[in-house]
Amino acid sequence: MLRINGGRLIADLRTLSAFGKFQTGVDRVALSIEDIEARRWLCGKLREIALDATMDRYGNVFGRDPKVDKAILIGSHTDTVPRGGWLDGALGVIYGLEIARAWRESGRTAPVGIDVVSFSDEEGTYLPCLGSRSFCGVLDERDTTTAKSKTGAALAESLSALANEAPLIRLDRERQVAFLEAHIEQGPRLEASGTKVGVVTGIVGIRRFRVTARGQADHAGTTPMGMRKDAAATLFNLAVRTEREFPKIGGPDTVWNVGTFALHPGAANVVPSQAEMTLEFRDTASETLDALERSFIGWVDEASRGQVKVEAVPTARIAPAAMSSTLGAALTEAAIANGDKPLSMPSGAGHDAMFLTAQIPSAMMFIPSIGGRSHDITENTADADIVLGCQVLADATEKLIARFA
Repeated sequence: MLRINGGRLIADLRTLSAFGKFQTGVDRVALSIEDIEARRWLCGKLREIALDATMDRYGNVFGRDPKVDKAILIGSHTDTVPRGGWLDGALGVIYGLEIARAWRESGRTAPVGIDVVSFSDEEGTYLPCLGSRSFCGVLDERDTTTAKSKTGAALAESLSALANEAPLIRLDRERQVAFLEAHIEQGPRLEASGTKVGVVTGIVGIRRFRVTARGQADHAGTTPMGMRKDAAATLFNLAVRTEREFPKIGGPDTVWNVGTFALHPGAANVVPSQAEMTLEFRDTASETLDALERSFIGWVDEASRGQVKVEAVPTARIAPAAMSSTLGAALTEAAIANGDKPLSMPSGAGHDAMFLTAQIPSAMMFIPSIGGRSHDITENTADADIVLGCQVLADATEKLIARFA
């Protein structure tokens, strides 16, 4: 059995968390000084175990086993959200480092080895999943010339610090036979069920709409209720209908959210002339997303037949991404062998794996997040769960090396 070193694993995660440390969390946004320093540190750790390590001009770090022509690719990302947690993304990268190191230490040889990757800007400081999209060859590089952060920083300017790094690293389908990504769950399901490992069946698709209602501003004290063109009331009713009807249309894992709501002119004594909200819904099945969208657009059309006009404009449309059932079975077997009864579950958040799975067989596994917390400095996972998760992934990797040999 391929045995990982739990103490060393935790030590590496703690060392990585020192780059951009903020209170109990980490502030290491993509392409910041702290992010680039962390990536250079990772290159050094990969070279220590005799992997050929490079960082490309987008910030992707790739550790290549020079002794093989085929490899299992393991990784995730090391950038964070502002004032985020110490494990989001970093966990999967350091799992890859530790498993590759344990494989080298075992002295075993096989025609299939282990490559390690840390993708750039998964969190979308400039462009969501910039690194994995570039790696997979699906990034429109024209976007890199116009992308900016929320603070107005230009991606092109931030990338100038990496201009002398290696050429862009690309997926080699002849070499990388599978991709494995481990991650904290970022939600409460595993902790609530007492389960230590989640095997991801798929990553949800996302539909997002900006919904605008236009009515007429009038004096709120003198205009009878039945004679108002109240944009706010129209959207409130639409939001309530969504909350009432979506459970009947969606599946057990469907989620939705009204994330913003704005009223104009926004005075207590004025009937709102305009209201705007955003609606987002997610599911792993395209058919379910289609059904939800058809229903919602129908309700928008009905609401617009009166004196208030309503318009829904799509602002995001991301297709669901299914994970490999074969690789998932290997993760399940490894979890059972380590004493856990893994939970099959969707990922409600996006990950780099959703781009890899369209190119090569890919799988994801989760370990518990304490309190379901993530994207915050309170994010944490018990050390024992971190170590167990790495051993599960190592065991699955060992089985897959034999299978692909």
